[in-house]
Amino acid sequence: MDVTKRDCIIVGGGPAGLTAAIYLTRYHLSVTVFDDGTSRAANIPVSHNHAGFPSGINGADLLRRMRAQAVMYGAEIDDKRVTALRKAEKDFVVSFADGSLSARTVLVATGVVNRMPSMPKDKHDEAVKRGLIRYCPVCDGFEVTDKRVAIIGQGSQAFKEAVFLRSYSRDITLVSPSGEHELKASEETRLQQLGILVKGGPFEIDVEQGAIAIRTSRGTHRFDSIYPALGSDVRSELALGVGATVSGEGCICVDGHQRTDVRGLYAAGDVVIGLDQISHAMGQAGVAATTIRNDLSDLSPLIR
Repeated sequence: MDVTKRDCIIVGGGPAGLTAAIYLTRYHLSVTVFDDGTSRAANIPVSHNHAGFPSGINGADLLRRMRAQAVMYGAEIDDKRVTALRKAEKDFVVSFADGSLSARTVLVATGVVNRMPSMPKDKHDEAVKRGLIRYCPVCDGFEVTDKRVAIIGQGSQAFKEAVFLRSYSRDITLVSPSGEHELKASEETRLQQLGILVKGGPFEIDVEQGAIAIRTSRGTHRFDSIYPALGSDVRSELALGVGATVSGEGCICVDGHQRTDVRGLYAAGDVVIGLDQISHAMGQAGVAATTIRNDLSDLSPLIR
């Protein structure tokens, strides 16, 4: 690509960013995607609820396919982390380790980062690969039907996840890392009604041959899968740095067309408030890309 200024720079190489790149390049726009390799989708062992793949698809495999499709239509993909974003008159400037690049528009698709339970990273990654640790009951609750399941967390967030998973299995246990569950009286009552056990920490997590174990001072409890309900960190710093509004949780606020309140800046995927699902991120990306195309056309007609 020989242009010095892009029509759009996309920050994030996950399902949202790559979908937008496919759309934008097919609109004959110049696009660079910055991908630092941290998309949560890459850690999905097998997704069984992504339409079109009845036997399931590995997350990294899906990203490779999407990436190849975007490149086929002319997208440039740079495996670098964006370190800064600033507004320069009518355009934006994106900075990275060894340079910078300007663009007429920017789409932020940086997603979120899961908060991991306290355990060695190599063991954590092995457990995720084997389906012993899972992060998305919406994605894969079906896979734990009638299995032994633990939710690690406290407060209303953990309560809601435990109740959600109770529709898949009778064998649900809520485990607090600190021992303090921080549950309301009504929540405790509801857990008792549903037969959800409540246990406290501190504890250690160990990956075994056919199970994942939570070891406390009172004994060892083995499960088929554990769901950490510890929250996540929204990667919205770049948008916040150029004045975009974010929610109390840090999600980028957008209108119905994925525009932020900074002209020329858009956002899609898990970095925006909504259902954290690949299909949802891709849908938002299609809307964002089409809005970008139309907004650019309003400024200067896109005539070939």
